[in-house]
Amino acid sequence: MPFISDQPSRASQACWVVAPGQAEIRTETLPTLDEGDVRVRTRYTAVSRGTEGLVFRGEVPQSEWQRMRAPFQAGEFPGPVKYGYVNVGVVEAGPASLLGRTVFCLYPHQTRYQVSAQAVLPLPDGVPPARAVLAAQMETALNALWDAAPGAGDRIAVVGGGTVGLLVAWLAARLPGCEVQVIDTEPSRAALAQTLGASFSLPEAARPGADLVIHTSGQAAGLATALRLAAFEATVLELSWYGSRAVNVPLGEAFHSQRLTLKSSQVGHVAPAQRGRWTHRRRLALALSLLTDPVLDGLITDSAPFHELPQVLARLAGASAPHTLCHRIDHPD
Repeated sequence: MPFISDQPSRASQACWVVAPGQAEIRTETLPTLDEGDVRVRTRYTAVSRGTEGLVFRGEVPQSEWQRMRAPFQAGEFPGPVKYGYVNVGVVEAGPASLLGRTVFCLYPHQTRYQVSAQAVLPLPDGVPPARAVLAAQMETALNALWDAAPGAGDRIAVVGGGTVGLLVAWLAARLPGCEVQVIDTEPSRAALAQTLGASFSLPEAARPGADLVIHTSGQAAGLATALRLAAFEATVLELSWYGSRAVNVPLGEAFHSQRLTLKSSQVGHVAPAQRGRWTHRRRLALALSLLTDPVLDGLITDSAPFHELPQVLARLAGASAPHTLCHRIDHPD
């Protein structure tokens, strides 16, 4: 494979969570590029609000410090740690077949970085770079549907209208005959849910009797709503991750008489039914290919320049941004 020689610019900046509740931008110099690696200049990253909020607040439990490592994480929990897994950039140096291509990588928030050429995926035709920041969340939503195994004609409730919940709803609404309802406490989610092919309801007015309920809100009250909406012998798929927070789960009431199944889903492993044939790379490639629909741009509600990322993380980790879905970070040219 032809190899383009190393380029002179090796300066880079990255965002580090240095302690719970505190992030900063640090400068580093990349090493000389090895053959078979690529150097990527980042154009966009995005904040995965749920998981990165837990990392920023220092709420990753010690039992999960190894299992919850991001693919290219540097440092250790609770910090200092360089964390993130949504990165879209342009290959500046490396194999000739990738030079100049726009690629996606599960890399943290860093202006320029180096990885194996096998760690990046070129964007498919029809997927603009600014929308490609949804790839990791789309992969999570896709894996959740594989875990949930909905059937044709199912009534599906998605409790939690965040980025992942709305992507789950968008995917589920394309299944034959399925009716999808998004349930959220934020009324502003209604118009977007409908644009994505789902109906919308506040929790108190949500339709009961769902054949499948997928919970993504990250709140105990949302899980209680999910259990309440499930029909006889239905499955409630728990997609939220609570970190070190204890969660009260109402397993009294009708949980046993309704013979409900409460099942976890996590993107770190390919869903069991697909695991024998699907690799992580194949799943991510599929997730990228699903991002051709312009309606998905509605999920990217906010953007900020890279130098403001520490302040963005602090704001998103609190309760002051109820209208924010995917927050894109724009990197310098």
